[in-house]
Amino acid sequence: MANECAAGNVNRTYSLGGTSIAIFTFTLLVLGAATFSFVFASFYYYGASLGSRIDDAEQVRYSRRGDRAWLIGYTMLFLAPSLVLFTIRLLGVGSVWFALWLAYVLFVIRHFRGVQTS
Repeated sequence: MANECAAGNVNRTYSLGGTSIAIFTFTLLVLGAATFSFVFASFYYYGASLGSRIDDAEQVRYSRRGDRAWLIGYTMLFLAPSLVLFTIRLLGVGSVWFALWLAYVLFVIRHFRGVQTS
């Protein structure tokens, strides 16, 4: 009986280790992409804030690029929880989160031009 319990614990350990690695990998990938998007957004917003050093057209271009990079970052952040939920096999909750994420993406596609820097 003790050997069977030990073997079961080892199998559970491998399963939990594999799941943890998958969650860690997916989450880091998505969060890394989001972080770089935010870094690019801050760079473009800084470029737009230079004022008299650049002309108005370039300032608007930098602001729009910053808006897009910021939007990509937030979209990636909202995707990360559904990836984690799918990885730990909570398919119902993950599906609901992913559906909400898709609704957000559709909302953004429809309304982003209206709130983007003019």
